[in-house]
Amino acid sequence: MPEDLTIIKTDSKAAKYISLLPQLEALLDGEEDLIANLANIAAALKEQFNWFWVGFYLVKNEELVLGPFQGPVACTRIKKGRGVCGASWEQKEIIVVPDVDQFPGHIACASASRSEIVLPVVINNEVIAVLDVDSEYLAHFDEIDAKYLNEIIKLIRA
Repeated sequence: MPEDLTIIKTDSKAAKYISLLPQLEALLDGEEDLIANLANIAAALKEQFNWFWVGFYLVKNEELVLGPFQGPVACTRIKKGRGVCGASWEQKEIIVVPDVDQFPGHIACASASRSEIVLPVVINNEVIAVLDVDSEYLAHFDEIDAKYLNEIIKLIRA
């Protein structure tokens, strides 16, 4: 099991993801603990992309509860349908928000967050968690992030 990541320095987002994907596969291979795997995914993404905040919220008793993350302290619980995370959970869809101030009902856990992408982690047709990534820059996330982050969350097994 690799314990170090090879972080590539390039302007190409796709190249960064392409380099990171097999490393994450190797890192998660053979590890069955969900929390350990989510923690390593969050750390690897933070290390490669240096985003403002990256982490997971876990579905527990009909709400999202803060799970493994990298970045400043965050909101602890989010109701289904509330904010970007709750909406992604409810809709079972990837949501890209170029400007969080324009998203109705956005939950401001950190005032420095300007844009966001949230992906539901779906296993056996049930959302078990969401991956939440925040940037301090407007319009930071796009279809490239959606495509490759979706590939990364497909590596998660419950």
